[in-house]
Amino acid sequence: MELASPASVSLLLLLCLCCMVLTVAWKRPYHRGQLPPGPAPLPLLGNFLQLDRKDVIKSLKKMRKRYGPVLTVYLGSRPVVVLCGYKAVKEALVDQAEQFSGRAEIPAFSKDFNGHGVVFANGDRWKQLRRFSLTTLRNFGMGKRSIEERIQEEVQCLLEELQKTKGAPFDPIFNLSRAVSNVICSIVFGNRFDYEDEKFIALNKLIFKRFRAAGLTSAQLYNTFPGILEKIPGPHHMGSKCSQEIISFISERIKMQQATVDLNDPQNFIDCFLVKMEEEKQNPATEFSLENLVMGTFNLFFAGTETISTTLRYGFLILLKYPQVQAKIHQEIDAVIGRERIPTMDDRHKMPYTDATLHEIQRFSDILPMSLPHMTTRDTWFREYLIPKGTYVYPLLNTVHFDPEEHRNPEDFIPERFLDANGCFQKQNAFMPFSAGKRVCLGESLARMELFLFFTAVLQRFVLSSPVDPSRLSLVPDVSNLGKVPPRYQLCLLRR
Repeated sequence: MELASPASVSLLLLLCLCCMVLTVAWKRPYHRGQLPPGPAPLPLLGNFLQLDRKDVIKSLKKMRKRYGPVLTVYLGSRPVVVLCGYKAVKEALVDQAEQFSGRAEIPAFSKDFNGHGVVFANGDRWKQLRRFSLTTLRNFGMGKRSIEERIQEEVQCLLEELQKTKGAPFDPIFNLSRAVSNVICSIVFGNRFDYEDEKFIALNKLIFKRFRAAGLTSAQLYNTFPGILEKIPGPHHMGSKCSQEIISFISERIKMQQATVDLNDPQNFIDCFLVKMEEEKQNPATEFSLENLVMGTFNLFFAGTETISTTLRYGFLILLKYPQVQAKIHQEIDAVIGRERIPTMDDRHKMPYTDATLHEIQRFSDILPMSLPHMTTRDTWFREYLIPKGTYVYPLLNTVHFDPEEHRNPEDFIPERFLDANGCFQKQNAFMPFSAGKRVCLGESLARMELFLFFTAVLQRFVLSSPVDPSRLSLVPDVSNLGKVPPRYQLCLLRR
């Protein structure tokens, strides 16, 4: 038998030595902290092979049973702390809000923003832009129409559009997304679009595709190995291509408004931002730049369109599945509002069952089950662990909304869980559809207003029915990772 050459033996020994060094280095405790327990990671791959790319949450919940409600997983070479259950999430996001207020990257999303805008910004940029956005939305109207009036106007347009279906089955995806998107358009641009406007239709299809792409397996792969996959063509780039087209649409609109804006009389969100840019143009530390305006507007569009329209779509599907819930809402609408005047936000407090149903829809549909990732802003003691500054943290909102310690029979749709013994609305602690703490969604009040007004107005006007037997309708999401997408279905609307 021919012996291997000395050079071959030396190369083999060198490779073995490298593997041993990598393995020892990987298994050595993280020297800057004492991270929570978790499955042993592989070099470079981390825990990738232990995660179901089609349902990451299912895999993480399985790991929770072994390692507890606070655990560490490795996405590639990066350690990520995962928080499960209401108590752990609340302790981090609320009780230690400042320490967990950083925003981690989602590579498949973050590269589109490059740290600009509000959602993926950190530090002083995030604080300045968030404060401005909250103030502008809160004081919006500038002596003209309030946000509620803008939503009510769009409600009427949606009802007219739905009336055209004449009871025939249809897919409600784009009817709802165009209506919700128009509310954002009215706030951001100062005007709504006709539902048949080609650019507007294209924009809403892009937003839908972008949200769906974020939950696909290819996006999960990119988020785990961004450095490698960025250089390889494939479907993992589809979401970013959608983003670039949305950004182009927004940039074009901003240029149009720059040419006509009256800085003494701002009419919409973009005008207000342009005024702020002019006021701070001599400030070298200002964050009021054109790039932050474009990305901040993109944030509002994406967060304010797809999440709300998806929640409504899920909600109507649930009512098809449970017609007895719809019947109770119809009774309450007739008793409080009647069938003539349009709903107002003042009605909500007089409609506990409708309010409870909307809360249960948000809990059950769980549109952002993983939330957006947080990041520790300093070395942080959490329970008995020391989590280093800059560590990524995923608070699993799914485990809050389906926490059996907080919700009886959490897998069941039960609006009554939000009602007390007297039938009055009661809050539940384990309810965080807008997240919690310092990173709570800045558009929460707007979203709550839209959900109530659109939902109630549609049910005031129509009876929702399905062309198939309710027992055959599935509530299992079509996509369930970073975001949940309900299955496609057909809806029939019968005039009441």
